[in-house]
Amino acid sequence: MFNKISVRDIDSNNKRVFLRVDFNVPLDDKGNVQDDLRIREALKTINYLLENKAAVIIASHMGRPKGEIVPKLSLKPCAKRLSELTDKEVKMAPDCIGDEVEKMASELKPGGLLMLENLRFHKEETDNDVEFAKKLSEMAEVYVNDAFGAVHRAHASVEAITHFFPVRAAGFLIEKELEYLGNAVENPKRPFVVILGGAKVSGKLELIIKLMEKCDTILLGGAMVYTFLASKGRPTGSSLVESDKTENAGDILKQAKDKGVKLELPLDHLIAKELNEQSETKIIDDTSQGIPTGWIGADIGPKTISKYSEYLKSAKTIVWNGPMGVFEISAFAGGTLGIARAVAESGAISIVGGGDSASAVKKAGITDKIMHISTGGGASLEFLAGKELPGIIALSDKKY
Repeated sequence: MFNKISVRDIDSNNKRVFLRVDFNVPLDDKGNVQDDLRIREALKTINYLLENKAAVIIASHMGRPKGEIVPKLSLKPCAKRLSELTDKEVKMAPDCIGDEVEKMASELKPGGLLMLENLRFHKEETDNDVEFAKKLSEMAEVYVNDAFGAVHRAHASVEAITHFFPVRAAGFLIEKELEYLGNAVENPKRPFVVILGGAKVSGKLELIIKLMEKCDTILLGGAMVYTFLASKGRPTGSSLVESDKTENAGDILKQAKDKGVKLELPLDHLIAKELNEQSETKIIDDTSQGIPTGWIGADIGPKTISKYSEYLKSAKTIVWNGPMGVFEISAFAGGTLGIARAVAESGAISIVGGGDSASAVKKAGITDKIMHISTGGGASLEFLAGKELPGIIALSDKKY
């Protein structure tokens, strides 16, 4: 159960609210917002604060400028898009701290919106610097965090800043994210099927072990499968293999068998000479041969899509995080799109992690058939793995 104070529990009337959001969104070649999901998901909290006559100071990061001012990572496009979505002026600050920014914040009227510039233009943000956090806090009287995509990071605007506010509230997006993810793990309708993809197994070892205690089936895809195949002695060609993790992968396969959890690896692979659109490709059957020397595993094959889809047809709860292949190259996107369609057709409670999984759902045109698309890939993975999230711990507990 979510036991943190919500934005609905606090008095924000005629007060300046520091609202941490996650507007780390993709931009197109012209610098316009390409996918505004994260901005739209924050609207419920923003509109609630505006309706309650708060002066809302919005803070976010964009990309990884590593403490340098990188113009193409400015939050100006996000301010423009937010203005369009709210039909209100969004004042754009020249920085996130400093005399001019403080003046803009102090003059912001109830019902007004001010967007601070990219927090990560200052390295103190990612350093969780207390003095930097103090400067941010001095602009506002109330703190609300609705940046689910950043709650797994102990950064200044997420963790250190909370020490300067007596009450720290969660926004509606964080509430929704943790409600869906929490229910999926703690009280899932069965069969509970987890789909995991992505490049590396190293970041998912704990997650797989944790989920084996909760779910009935785990379907694996992406380059991470080649570390598992290597652990079984299968040839993997030039595919990405984390050689220092093959023993761990082998242990996980054994644990799954001992626990009676189905941990499925691909039956076939789409392999390529090179990872580009023009590369020579072919399908190989994993049961009869490994991946030949000089070839790279780039996607799951048609037999795997078919088998995985059968599991999904009978599923009652599905959690999906990570693509099945090199999704950003259309020649290797078939497996990911096939799984996306199978999830949509399943009728199950479906939760899709952020990043490429969310992009796949959008590309497949089935966004409206997914029950919940998370705005935070990394945060959702860590939550599902049972890790404590610094940005959640820092929020005030409800007193019952």
